[in-house]
Amino acid sequence: MRWRFIISITGILLLFLSLAMALSLLVGLYYRDQSVIPLLKSIGTTAVAGASCFFIFRESRIDHISQREGMAIVAIGWTVIGFFGALPFYLSGFFPEFVNAFFESVSGFTTTGSSILNDIESLPKGLLFWRSFIQWIGGMGIIVLSVAILPFLGVGGMQLYKAEVPSPVPDKLKPRISETAKLLWKVYALISIAEVVLLMIGGMDLFDAACHAFTTMPTGGFSTRNTSIAHYNSVYFDSVIIFFMLLAGINFSLHYQMLKGETLAFWRDSECRFFIGVVIFLTIIVSFNLYGSTYRSLGEAFRYGLFQVVSIVTTTGYATADYEQWPAMAQIIIFFCMFIGASAGSTGGGMKCIRIMLSFKYCYKELFSLIHPHAVTHIKIGGKSVSEDVIRSILGFLALYIALFVICSIILAGIGVDFMTSLGAVASSIGNIGPGFGMVGPVENYSQIPVAGKWLLIWCMLLGRLEIYTVIILIVPEFWRK
Repeated sequence: MRWRFIISITGILLLFLSLAMALSLLVGLYYRDQSVIPLLKSIGTTAVAGASCFFIFRESRIDHISQREGMAIVAIGWTVIGFFGALPFYLSGFFPEFVNAFFESVSGFTTTGSSILNDIESLPKGLLFWRSFIQWIGGMGIIVLSVAILPFLGVGGMQLYKAEVPSPVPDKLKPRISETAKLLWKVYALISIAEVVLLMIGGMDLFDAACHAFTTMPTGGFSTRNTSIAHYNSVYFDSVIIFFMLLAGINFSLHYQMLKGETLAFWRDSECRFFIGVVIFLTIIVSFNLYGSTYRSLGEAFRYGLFQVVSIVTTTGYATADYEQWPAMAQIIIFFCMFIGASAGSTGGGMKCIRIMLSFKYCYKELFSLIHPHAVTHIKIGGKSVSEDVIRSILGFLALYIALFVICSIILAGIGVDFMTSLGAVASSIGNIGPGFGMVGPVENYSQIPVAGKWLLIWCMLLGRLEIYTVIILIVPEFWRK
């Protein structure tokens, strides 16, 4: 393990982070609010730390990064970025304890959207912008950004990309991974701008429109309002945000193909069809369950049912209703939506639809084998056979995901958190969703969670954002052996 190289790359990430803070500083200066001094101090501290790590530990050109080094850079990089990203919050005085600032920062970068703030609207505009902007950065991944603009990483960039976006079969749209990363960022930025424009057409001001676009496209869910999207009580805003949450939950390589003129790209992709099918199916069930029991009209039941199903399945976490007041059936569906997640290659979290699809196909294959023991069958996706290695990796991931959910829920309950809150908070954190159940429901926040519980959930958020393996492998002794 070449630690000098890993530290130098972490230093470059911190330099990028200081530049991102500078944009929030401009917002603070424009509004002349209390965020200016905390942001200035944070920029200086982050830039000095980043420059020191890079110049002291930099080495000559390295043309190869091993898989272990790629995982270490990503896991350490996200933790360090979360730490320095917390400085504006902590130095502002609005987060009296550092663990709260760190929690908010990691929640932002991992696009979880969990918050400890009781009064979001009391924050200065500069901090509100920073809070939204870190989700936008984290959505596509600051590591992917670094690969896009650091050509000296050369072929080794693929190790970073695979660790950052560890879907079962990562897409390379271009021969060079740096070109792929740039392409993804361009599509990401283009769709974000389109959302800003549509929100402004509906009457939202530029600041709120930008902040909500910055948290919709990464499926983050931080809002500038205490009551989230429910603050606006607008069918138009609900519709626009539902549309962009769905876009964010679809593999971004399909957006690129669509922009190139392949109009059937979404339909041809079996995972995309499964994702949309799941959303439609669950929305119909939830809507009919809400009709009559919670909402008098079917239109209202469909409006709120659709928004919350899309919000939770895509792991965005926006709220337009308190689903804890819904019938038990609708609540159970919302809870299980936390595990499904969006498509691989999207900014969403959760288990990912392709893994759910392949696990169903594997179960069907086993049942088929019981009936026809001598038949030779293959699991296929999009007409192509899926290798046994991929199936084994997916089943291992699902088993590890459920095991970690159970273990962390038990630990959180042991810390003193009630049963429903423990299940909801851990499911929400590992799935990078935001709202859960109990004390952390859609109209509550995480401020009441004990300090030890917050540290546990921070770890869960990192686990979910980096899809388990990249983080959990660091505690395996063999990882550190030569």
